[in-house]
Amino acid sequence: MGLWEAFLNWLRSLFFKQEMELSLIGLQNAGKTSLVNVVATGGYSEDMIPTVGFNMRKVTKGNATIKLWDLGGQPRFRSMWERYCRAVSAIVYVVDAADPDNLSISRSELHDLLSKPSLSGIPLLVLGNKIDKPGALPKPALTEEMGLKSITDREVCCYMIF
Repeated sequence: MGLWEAFLNWLRSLFFKQEMELSLIGLQNAGKTSLVNVVATGGYSEDMIPTVGFNMRKVTKGNATIKLWDLGGQPRFRSMWERYCRAVSAIVYVVDAADPDNLSISRSELHDLLSKPSLSGIPLLVLGNKIDKPGALPKPALTEEMGLKSITDREVCCYMIF
């Protein structure tokens, strides 16, 4: 029976293998690199250094392989975002929900990026991060502050995470 199961698993892998490419973007200190590390290793570390430029990580879970582009969020790297968001399966925009001082900048950067014709129609996942911190916005307030309801040219989804 072991050989038969191995054959079926091989056959399934031919037809059910999924690959996707995601770009993780957002302002500096939003938690993008920490998120990539949690997805890749299951572990979290407080000691993260800012991403300079970008990092790429491939993660395979079962039959799914995800290529994650972790893009630096400092002002000097934001002009690169469009280049790394073209032709991806989805754009993942990470927002620090506990940093109200930067929400207007974050909203502006997101809407500016989404206005680029080369990114038209690419689904958007907004992750409100650090919801365990004092003063973190709840999902309805974050949705409002980020102007997500005004984005109508693509699928948009918002989740809150730690």
